[in-house]
Amino acid sequence: MLVTGFPADAFGTNCYVVAAGPGEQCLVVDPGIGVLDRLDEVLAQHRLHPAAVLLTHGHLDHTFSVAPVCGARGITAYVHPADREMLADPAKGLSVDLTALFGGRLSYTEPDDVAELTDGATLSLAGLEITVDHAPGHTGGSVLFRLPGASSQWEADQVCLSGDVLFAGSIGRTDLPGGSTETMLTSLRDKILPLADDTVVLPGHGPETTIGRERVANPYLRELTAAPGRGL
Repeated sequence: MLVTGFPADAFGTNCYVVAAGPGEQCLVVDPGIGVLDRLDEVLAQHRLHPAAVLLTHGHLDHTFSVAPVCGARGITAYVHPADREMLADPAKGLSVDLTALFGGRLSYTEPDDVAELTDGATLSLAGLEITVDHAPGHTGGSVLFRLPGASSQWEADQVCLSGDVLFAGSIGRTDLPGGSTETMLTSLRDKILPLADDTVVLPGHGPETTIGRERVANPYLRELTAAPGRGL
């Protein structure tokens, strides 16, 4: 399995490309603001052909380039239904300050073909098997994407694309529309903590990490481990 990623021009949002190997079909995860040229370079370098776009959630910094990526290739974008409306109107997921920042400055269009993700589903796309975990808290429709990691460059049990649920040393903010601290804690407890320690975490922002590392060093996971009853 081939997994590569790079930060977008805005907000350092990580865009990932996942494939069974070079020269194969691939999945593009979270194409944010200003990623198109770099994405084309990655696809050309590894001779990859996008089969679908997967979105960990609906925030603009993760979805901005979804329409051009999908439209140029006639492929489907996958998002959880709780965040579906943000693909039509990104302002629904932004704070007042961010809405003022972006208002009228960025030209955004909705992808033509959108499919909905469901909790516990297994997607068979581009020769890969991807498990979807609904993990709300950052947004109502935040999800994790998990893939078997044994054949990856890490030789780990699993690889988890965590979006803005879990970062190295931190978690996603919960103060934007659709966010909830208590719901986030429940997602961390029920979806993150049960994962194996060697699970490689590829977050929506910042460097990769592992579940074992975060279990020891991440203050939010440490607090949950010390008080396992927290959350809903």
